[in-house]
Amino acid sequence: MSEQLAGCSSQGPERTLSAFGAIAIIVGIVIGAGIFKTPSMVAGVTGDAGWMIVAWVLGGVISLAGALCYAELATTYPHAGGDYHFIAQAFGKHLSFLYAWAKATVINTGSIALLAFVFGDYMSKAFSLGTHSSAIWAVGIVVAMTVVNIVGINAASWVQSLLTIIEVTGLVCVAIAGFIVAPDAPASPALFSSNPSLGMFGLAMVFVLLTYGGWNEAAYISAEVKGGRRAIVPVIVISIVILTLVYVVVNIAVVSGLGLAGLAGSQAVAADLMGRAFGPWGERVLGVFVSISALTSINATMIVGARTNYALGRDWRALRFMGYWHADRGSPITAYCVQSALSLLLVIFGIWQTDGFEVMVEFTAPVFWFFLFLVGLSLFVLRVKDPATERPFKVPLYPFTPILFCLTCAYLTYSSITYAASKNAVHISLIVMAIGVVALFFTQRVK
Repeated sequence: MSEQLAGCSSQGPERTLSAFGAIAIIVGIVIGAGIFKTPSMVAGVTGDAGWMIVAWVLGGVISLAGALCYAELATTYPHAGGDYHFIAQAFGKHLSFLYAWAKATVINTGSIALLAFVFGDYMSKAFSLGTHSSAIWAVGIVVAMTVVNIVGINAASWVQSLLTIIEVTGLVCVAIAGFIVAPDAPASPALFSSNPSLGMFGLAMVFVLLTYGGWNEAAYISAEVKGGRRAIVPVIVISIVILTLVYVVVNIAVVSGLGLAGLAGSQAVAADLMGRAFGPWGERVLGVFVSISALTSINATMIVGARTNYALGRDWRALRFMGYWHADRGSPITAYCVQSALSLLLVIFGIWQTDGFEVMVEFTAPVFWFFLFLVGLSLFVLRVKDPATERPFKVPLYPFTPILFCLTCAYLTYSSITYAASKNAVHISLIVMAIGVVALFFTQRVK
């Protein structure tokens, strides 16, 4: 990363961000298109509305624990490499290479593909293109967004704000629709009338925490919040509480409006609910809302993912072909092309599966949670390995908070692997990681 940062100022970030601004940023990063897709999957896996709501509340608690761990790491070891740098500091460059490889080939590309399927599912509700409509829309949006980023056209901040407002408006409409049509919804079984197995509940948490994803990026603003360390904890706590309330209300609304069975069987929950409440026009409008949400998420993931590929190319000579930055366009063109090719391969693979979104979750989840476990573990390692370093913020209730986070990540790694053990997606992701080990072997020998 040193080459990337050579031209940067050594001065650290200044504390100019208000607490309100920090909360708005965190909430804006986390709320994405996933909340319009995952409720049906969580309902189907848990099989009980009560346990479904428990899963969403627990997701907020676990996300809070993880965000506090990241806040300590980010303020103690500020670096543009983020997780890549934490793992390198704790475990060495070899493991950090495998993490960067996982980000470049599994985590980011899988996220782009699953968001593309969300976009396709909802656009098909508004404008169907036939039997394979979702897949066609998914392929089209990956290509289109890659071209936009390669050309160097970046949305202005006011456009991003407008898209976020549209996204939140869609959530409000879903909540209203759920409570409006509730009296006509099929009756659901009593709360906690059945209990999911531990493995199935773990799988539900995979989908829930996927929807909460983004707090790990948001923790980096902790060094810029006014008020120092005293301001960090309330900002993070308030943000996660707001997110938890939003997600719980939306889930109560959709289960009220569609019933548990209807929710579990829906491929596009929000659109189906709006269709019941307001007719075909409501379904179409909501489909456009969600598609815009997916667009913002896809674009953000592409920007971050391409820069991961670029960082790999800069740090490892054998991958130098990805480490070129087109100054005039302000983008790493080759890195974008590699990312797009891998994402399209995953979309094409998902076309032949029953549910492309679920397949992409199976593809990314085991690798994602394993490396997130290592990031949590690095907090313990660095406290022992580097005790003299000043820590502007220390995670509260240490060691219990990071232990909760690490145990959750370890369990979700196990749960996602065992659930998908007989499926092709997880096998492919493990093969890709095995190729990463071979790539590490060869990159070490390229002088």
